[in-house]
Amino acid sequence: MNKNDSDVVIVGGGVIGSAIAYHLIRHDNSLKVTVVEPDPTYSKASTTLSVGNTRIQFSLRENILISQYMFEVLEKFEDLMATDKHRPNIAYRREGNLFLIDDACRPLAEKAFHLQKNLGCQIEWMSPKKITEHYPLFEPKGFVGGSFGPLDGHFDPYAFLLGYKNKAVSLGATYVKNSVVEVLTSGAKVQGVRLASGECLPAGFVVNCAGAWAADVARTAGIHLPVEPVMRQIFVLDTMIKPKKPLPLTVLPSGLYFRSETGELILLGKSMLEDPVGFNFSWDDKRFMEILWPELAEFVPAFDRLKLVRGWAGLYAVNTLDSNAILGQWPELKGFYLANGFSGHGLQQAPAVGRYISELILDLPPKLDLSCFRPERVLENKPLSENGLV
Repeated sequence: MNKNDSDVVIVGGGVIGSAIAYHLIRHDNSLKVTVVEPDPTYSKASTTLSVGNTRIQFSLRENILISQYMFEVLEKFEDLMATDKHRPNIAYRREGNLFLIDDACRPLAEKAFHLQKNLGCQIEWMSPKKITEHYPLFEPKGFVGGSFGPLDGHFDPYAFLLGYKNKAVSLGATYVKNSVVEVLTSGAKVQGVRLASGECLPAGFVVNCAGAWAADVARTAGIHLPVEPVMRQIFVLDTMIKPKKPLPLTVLPSGLYFRSETGELILLGKSMLEDPVGFNFSWDDKRFMEILWPELAEFVPAFDRLKLVRGWAGLYAVNTLDSNAILGQWPELKGFYLANGFSGHGLQQAPAVGRYISELILDLPPKLDLSCFRPERVLENKPLSENGLV
């Protein structure tokens, strides 16, 4: 192997790419793993622009199992990722996730609730009366109740990402500041990548972890991925009346969500059908003023007086087939692996995905079978079913 050769090249050094790098070298410290990341500051990474949430409340069995593993990792993450030079502080807060339920979504919500219970999840059904007892500012009129995950919560996504990255580097992974402009192939096998600098990195395995840019990377190998970059906006609010205790991430059936943030602030967002597709990082205060604030104030009347402090926009890598991850080797190109299309859930799924993709590459028996997310379903046009995605 010459100096530019790698065993594995990972395209994208965000939380997914860094988790895969960590697990690969943890399994086999003789591997030469190169991670190509165009922006080491991660200023436009979906990870760092997220609200840092993790939850057990999914309706697809595999997504629930992924979250259960995430909870295990979060409990010991700071110790696991500590190095001689760095120990991450992810500020994990288990303040819960509360999904409000109306008559229309009740059957699907109850089905998901029972599945979560059967898988051993800590989850409870809250009546409207119980919701107001716990959160007096809420007025859940028109709702039949809510499902509450007490172990759900939020953490510092940037610290989480750097925890994986720094640990991977300490174990021997190499991070290169550059962009991949072409996935190199010969016949039906991957050969490596070409960088924007003109340099080629030969490798027997290439993993697409490019997030919102995943389809662009795949296209250079002649592959069409149903993944689009969709802009999502977050607003930071300073309310006149403060909750007496932190509010959970609260999700209304419309998709509006909000939670408490440090400094007695509120974070709020909502995914909407008219959200623009493309690499747009602008944010619009009119959306909050004209659309989101009235809806928020109807559910929390005390928030009719507040100040919009700031906002930001980030990208969801939306899988337009079914809003679930695409994981595994592309069936028509040996050695080319995908970890794409997380549709807003990549941060909380990174530990399980990192472990799973490394197991596939190294031909190890998976500790968690995630084959339902296989790329073949894209070619077969067979979407998975998952409800309540936000």
